[in-house]
Amino acid sequence: MKKYYKVLFLAGLTSLYASCKRDLETVPIEQQTLDVIFDSRDSAGANANRFLYDSYLHLPSIHNRVGGDFLDAGADDAISSNTSNTSVFQLATGAYTANGYPDNQWSNFYTGIRQTNIFISNIDRVPLKGKLSNGTPFNRVWKAESKFLRALYYFELLKRYGGVPLLGDRVLSLADDVNIPRGSFSDCVEFIVSECDVIKDSLRTNPIDANNIERPTKAAAIALKARVLLYAASPLYNGGNIEAGNQYTGYASYDAGRWQRAANAARELIDQNVLSLDPSFQNVFLNQMSPERIFARQGGNNQSVENNNGPIGYTSSINNGRTSPTQELVNAFGMANGKSITETGSGYNANSPYENRDPRFYATILYNGAPWLGRPVQTHEGGADKPGGTRQQTRTSYYARKFMADYTGSAQYSNIPHDHILFRYAEVLLNFAEARNEYLGAPDADVYSAVELIRRRAGLNPYTIPQGLSKEQMRALIRNERRVELAFEEHRYYDVRRWKIAETEFNKELHGKLIYKLGSGAFSYQDTPVLQMKFKAPQMYFAPIPYSEVVKNKNMVQNPGW
Repeated sequence: MKKYYKVLFLAGLTSLYASCKRDLETVPIEQQTLDVIFDSRDSAGANANRFLYDSYLHLPSIHNRVGGDFLDAGADDAISSNTSNTSVFQLATGAYTANGYPDNQWSNFYTGIRQTNIFISNIDRVPLKGKLSNGTPFNRVWKAESKFLRALYYFELLKRYGGVPLLGDRVLSLADDVNIPRGSFSDCVEFIVSECDVIKDSLRTNPIDANNIERPTKAAAIALKARVLLYAASPLYNGGNIEAGNQYTGYASYDAGRWQRAANAARELIDQNVLSLDPSFQNVFLNQMSPERIFARQGGNNQSVENNNGPIGYTSSINNGRTSPTQELVNAFGMANGKSITETGSGYNANSPYENRDPRFYATILYNGAPWLGRPVQTHEGGADKPGGTRQQTRTSYYARKFMADYTGSAQYSNIPHDHILFRYAEVLLNFAEARNEYLGAPDADVYSAVELIRRRAGLNPYTIPQGLSKEQMRALIRNERRVELAFEEHRYYDVRRWKIAETEFNKELHGKLIYKLGSGAFSYQDTPVLQMKFKAPQMYFAPIPYSEVVKNKNMVQNPGW
């Protein structure tokens, strides 16, 4: 009996993707059989390779992903410049229910899991020729790639929902029992970790060539393992379970060994010496062959980030000014001398607040007076980029600049690569530093070294950290380094949750600047409130399981509070 590709996937019981219709043209995709896709006579694996590539379509994206906004606008690093009831506004203010979570990714990732399971179960039919230089046959390489994607999709589910149903290699049909219970948080972590361990030596190695930059490598598998173990060791799950005895939302008790395990996973990648920090922070996001990149979803050459987020007053380019960074994020960037703006000797001047700041500030934020497209940005009241009126514009006097090229002297934007970087080496260093610091009684030289590597690349002078910091002082420093280094990369929203401090950090008033141009040409600066965040603890630490899944699956247990 022929097995047809139009089998329906578990979460939505909807037909699989239509996107690869462009690749398999002889017969409509809904009529393609597995025998055609995984052809036992196709030594090149042409159709199977197209199928594998379509499995990548469910990878997370970053830029203006959530209803047109960065996810960080649902945290405390930005707000949407759109004044309507945006998705990120609902996330930031807790204005959502189990029926309408604004970042519901359940169906997307389970569709990806189903596709990878089909591939894993059938690729061995294809008599692929060829192998990597290390001797690994391509059948095994492609299967390992698919298992990496599946592990990443499970992690994306885990960080949102806690423990989720684990399907193994099964490909379910309508005739199967789909009342599958959730796996425990621990089981999901161990599944992802074990998959990474199994596949890492079957993947390509870094540095990867330009023809395969979109494919996962051994470094990607280790980086994913390190990230999931860091989450597992974090307070929300490790001793801080929001509901005692709930196996889906964390562990029953604290275990310091989880921190050590996370540190060891990150150290494994560090010790391989196959990656390094890019000398240029900005170049990481522009150069597809950057030595810092580990794994990214390709985004194409375009002007999408610039058009979506650029200051609005430039007639030479499309600018929608969608993202308004908050004063809280701006204040997190210290000074070029490595001190925070409130620290004695920092040199911070409230009357000239954007001078001599951490160089990452200038690569992340467009501020009043920043050089851009041949003139200074004007976000003072009545300025070209904050004119008032009904046009969408910054609500904080800042625009997001990250992921853009250097347009300080250009007349207009140009097409550049806008990949969605999902793993990079700086995060691995920060993961290691955090995990090791939490495991030890006080930070050691390895913790200092990892953080100082990042501060040195940032251009801080001096980049060194004062000796003798306590565990708590180093924790605060590492958390702030994560905030400024990884801004707008979809870490802050989940970092604050896994640290279990969201009821404080996401229950506060956010601010921007009111900037007035004085007759002398100088400016005055005044903080102004722009949004009151609301976080309902403990329920908002986890996203609600989609209501449709709870209704149709009698074994599906909803998250606490939903």
